Amino acid sequence: MRLGGQIFGEFVNPDKWLSAVGGMGYRAAFFPVDWTAEGDVIDGCAKLAKEYDILIAEVGAWSNPMSPDAETAKKAIEFCKRQLELAERVGASCCVNIAGSMGETWDGPHKDSFSKGTMEKIVNVTREIIDHVKPSRTSYTLEMMPWMLPEGPETFLDLQKAVCRKAFGAHLDVANIINSPGRYYDTKSLIKECFLKMGPYIKSCHAKDIIMSNKLTVHLDETVPGRGAIDYKTYINCINGLNPDIPLMVEHMATQDDLDEALSYIRKF
Repeated sequence: MRLGGQIFGEFVNPDKWLSAVGGMGYRAAFFPVDWTAEGDVIDGCAKLAKEYDILIAEVGAWSNPMSPDAETAKKAIEFCKRQLELAERVGASCCVNIAGSMGETWDGPHKDSFSKGTMEKIVNVTREIIDHVKPSRTSYTLEMMPWMLPEGPETFLDLQKAVCRKAFGAHLDVANIINSPGRYYDTKSLIKECFLKMGPYIKSCHAKDIIMSNKLTVHLDETVPGRGAIDYKTYINCINGLNPDIPLMVEHMATQDDLDEALSYIRKF
């Protein structure tokens, strides 16, 4: 496993970015700029990452290609194509996005999230993005979410089969698919199932945790790794058993103290 994660602050200078990554003790990193950055910044970051054995784990393509607004969807698809081209250029493990929402909130729930028509649209959009770039060094991956496809290993496999592209992969965030008390109280089995069924397709993983409160009805919140229910020993063992170079990226930490706590906890394993 290559541990990496967020860095507070913005970095457009490759040397300063590398210094920040090294200062956190990371062996993997989010790529710090998008496709609109100057070429020398893009290539400089990629060159330093390779020189110092820092794996570029992800290029984010966070947007909503499924938007009901045609112009928003068009712009999102174009952005995903550009970001996938960037991931290919710098040799990232993956370019990652969620499938997208049929509603106004780009990452939110919608009544049509699990319909047959939505599945077909996700397949077509994903194929369009991959076929435009035809990547050979990276993959276009979808991060699983609690209220949209794919929301678990079975629906990911259905999607993988339907997309039928070698460059299509999985992004695993265990916290995102704990959407019921059953999954919450048995994360060990859920994690093992994900790696058993999705293992060959997993390109990158996210690290955060989840906690369920007594508030009715079911109420789940993200939290710092170690404060919630996720079995991190099993999670890390499964990553290492699959490929010791798969990145585990800490994200969504609100403060530097939270980030430090998360990294300290994960490094115990």
